[in-house]
Amino acid sequence: MTNSQDSFGAKDTLTVGDKQYEIYRLRSIPNSERLPYSLKILLENLLRNEDGVTVTADQVRALADWKAKDVGHSEIQFTPARVLLQDFTGVPCVVDLVAMRDAMDDLGGDPQKVNPLIPVELVIDHSVIADSFGRPQSAKINADLEFERNRERYQLLRWAQHAFDDFVVVPPDTGICHQVNLEYLARVVFGADDNGEGMPQAYPDTLVGTDSHTPMVNGLGVVGWGVGGIEAEAAMLGQPVSMLLPEVIGLKLTGELREGVTATDMVLTVAELLRKTGVVGKFVEVFGPGVANVPLANRATIGNMSPEYGSTITIFPIDQETIDYLTFTGRSPERVALVEAYAKEQGLWHDPDREPEYSQIVELDLGTIEPSIAGPKRPQDRIPLALARHTVEHLLADPSADVTALTALDDAIDDTFPASDPFLGEEDMFEPAGAVVDRDLAEETVQWPSNPQQLTMNGHETKVDNGDVVIAAITSCTNTSNPSVMIGAALLARNAVQKGLKSKPWVKTSLAPGSRVVTDYFERSGLTPYLDELGFNLVGYGCTTCIGNSGPLPDEVSAVVDEGDLTVASVLSGNRNFEGRIHQQSRMNFLASPPLVVAYALAGSMHVDLTRDPLGEDSDGQPVYLKDIWPSGKEVKEVVDSCVEARMFTEGYSDVYAGDENWNSLPVPEGDRFDWDDSSTYVRKPPYFDGMGVEPDALHDITGARVLAKLGDSVTTDHISPAGTIKRDSPAGTYLTDHDVEPRQFNSYGSRRGNHEVMIRGTFANIRLRNQLVPGVEGGFTRVLPGDEQTTIYEASEAYEAEGTPLIVLAGKEYGSGSSRDWAAKGTLLLGAKAVLAESFERIHRSNLIGMGVLPLQFREGENAESLGLDGTETYSVSGIEGQEHVPHEVTVRVEPDGGEAREFTAIVRIDTPTEEEYYRHGGILQYVLRQRLEA
Repeated sequence: MTNSQDSFGAKDTLTVGDKQYEIYRLRSIPNSERLPYSLKILLENLLRNEDGVTVTADQVRALADWKAKDVGHSEIQFTPARVLLQDFTGVPCVVDLVAMRDAMDDLGGDPQKVNPLIPVELVIDHSVIADSFGRPQSAKINADLEFERNRERYQLLRWAQHAFDDFVVVPPDTGICHQVNLEYLARVVFGADDNGEGMPQAYPDTLVGTDSHTPMVNGLGVVGWGVGGIEAEAAMLGQPVSMLLPEVIGLKLTGELREGVTATDMVLTVAELLRKTGVVGKFVEVFGPGVANVPLANRATIGNMSPEYGSTITIFPIDQETIDYLTFTGRSPERVALVEAYAKEQGLWHDPDREPEYSQIVELDLGTIEPSIAGPKRPQDRIPLALARHTVEHLLADPSADVTALTALDDAIDDTFPASDPFLGEEDMFEPAGAVVDRDLAEETVQWPSNPQQLTMNGHETKVDNGDVVIAAITSCTNTSNPSVMIGAALLARNAVQKGLKSKPWVKTSLAPGSRVVTDYFERSGLTPYLDELGFNLVGYGCTTCIGNSGPLPDEVSAVVDEGDLTVASVLSGNRNFEGRIHQQSRMNFLASPPLVVAYALAGSMHVDLTRDPLGEDSDGQPVYLKDIWPSGKEVKEVVDSCVEARMFTEGYSDVYAGDENWNSLPVPEGDRFDWDDSSTYVRKPPYFDGMGVEPDALHDITGARVLAKLGDSVTTDHISPAGTIKRDSPAGTYLTDHDVEPRQFNSYGSRRGNHEVMIRGTFANIRLRNQLVPGVEGGFTRVLPGDEQTTIYEASEAYEAEGTPLIVLAGKEYGSGSSRDWAAKGTLLLGAKAVLAESFERIHRSNLIGMGVLPLQFREGENAESLGLDGTETYSVSGIEGQEHVPHEVTVRVEPDGGEAREFTAIVRIDTPTEEEYYRHGGILQYVLRQRLEA
């Protein structure tokens, strides 16, 4: 229990039933009722954690005085109640904590001081790969392969569960962290389970998670967002998250979804709307009369997609739907009662007639949303379903074409956004009727490059061409938490099978739910056989296709794609479709609802207009259209109501930490210090604390640096961070081969995040990275300047290190958008980069760079590499830092072309808060925390 100085007399009691709780009343702060819901949560957090040092009364006053239109630059310290990890990011967190224990011992401190101080929950969900698919035994095969590949990592996690306090692990093959969080881990209000001595304290559940889709839990009214693993480690060790008071955008919902429009269609529309609004680094809060019409699962879907449009959170306040969901998912009566009583007492209960103060209000009529997909490279590029074929064929003809221009949405958005396209379940349910979708445009003939390749599958001759679908995956946390879209997909599969339709043979189909509850209600509804018939057999419970764990394509398909250099597509019910992420052979990736994933598996091609063209023929030779097999909302609801029960959640999560035979048979090392195995290719001691002293070194300028990579706009952490499969001829593949690892055992980069040697070699190695130092080349290549010879980025960094040459990265706008990948920052540092100079940064990656001691620099407004005539071949020096007590807000960058005249310009230092400055001064967040614990 925290002890506040309580400068505002907020401490009080709340009685719920026969139990009393200590609370910090928000109404003790004048005018707090005007604040948005999310800021009330932060206000309570400050009141409860006010210690006069880290959290001060001035921070409370600053938040209480928050001005919607002018938020100022006040910094507060947010203290999350818990930390959520998945295994890809969790393993390096544990590795770093173990290394920190070693460093603490080396510096003469107590290793036990390196221990989580708040609850840490790790869900192993990122390591299953859809190697086997379309078979009844696929899930078992994939689970066994997962353990075979990841035994060393899982031993580390089992050891950590015993060695660290307040650290629990949900074993593999249980579910996706965000869905487990939503259905089981989230408390909404802490205190109901507190059976310690004295009066329990009730306070809002808050968290940070090492996955950018942590805001999925915002659908429950829980404030939480994604951070890098380095920030999460600091939070575990008692460091609050430093943040500037945010703008809060109010998303006002009215109306309700039309028949046949899914939660996926809604969230793709919201993603497009908010990306156009500009919400990067801001809070989004949903309110208004339409909120009551949005089921909890749909709310979670919207929260989940927050990083796709850049907001920190997208939160729904607590209301009756929240309470019903908590009851439905088997939360205890005591918890449900406490959540309702606490929310109403603290002014956290949604009142549809009340409008808090917001920095900006964006309105959305749910009744205007139309069926959509998004892609082929970005989740915010929404495409009306009626224009999908038209858009894809234009993109095949001209890959540089702009998606929004092709869909003709730009001109219409101001007046009619979002596009109105009734989807009524009638004869004309797929017929566009709104102003935006132009049927003449949809039917326009496009001369796209056809290059059909002959293919023999299962003894049958067929063809695969540009624009065909090779992956159809019902996957990811975004949608598999939503019974309505999952049952909808299963009913569509049933109807298709009954009509005699089959998935096309070249399509790799898979089903990877976020929790075991999904397959429970599929079984109960009797729909599993129909999904299996179409090849959507269970492949595992976890993140698969959405994070690049799609597994290999069938050999025959893979061969013809390469032989014909085909541009083929994936369709997945996920949240991410960045270049090179889903599968290395899939150049176009589209996000869609689970029912549409099934539909595209039946169609087998993006050239099929699902709103007009038949999917196939029935047993009588008659054409079958999507409208013929699309289930009605009424039928979906009836199946959900009759087949999804609370007991499924209570039974499914009753032994959530138990694990299977594979898990329980793992030997667990003893002791509070981990015994590093020098021969391990999965887990190695990282070098972050090598040579570290008790006091931080003085700040230094950067002199004589070379550019490792010159990058354009919208370079994501997927471009920077190692992800997906490890190629045999890559630097990482060479390293593993040299360490006697066979290619079939390479596993994914994500699974090897505990080995910095592998990860360094995979940083900036994405097959779609375009480094302008090697124009016309895709992949992780550069030049060792001033030479012209092309080499890998890793080999170049080795050469520069041998010379003692520091490095920088040049970049454009939105640098580091995408997932909260700590290795995008760690790899940047370990390759030798001292700074990144960009036009703008995405929030999480900028923070992570500082957390690793890399200086984020930003061009001044209106300037960039092109306007300043920088081609990246020059030598760069950054001055104005050395000898300063504080990191300056601006620095001078001196550029010296080889054989040319030197010139200078000013760059902005994007270290935005005093806490970030401390991290940078200490060489990184880990070193800062270690020195703090050393003094404790």
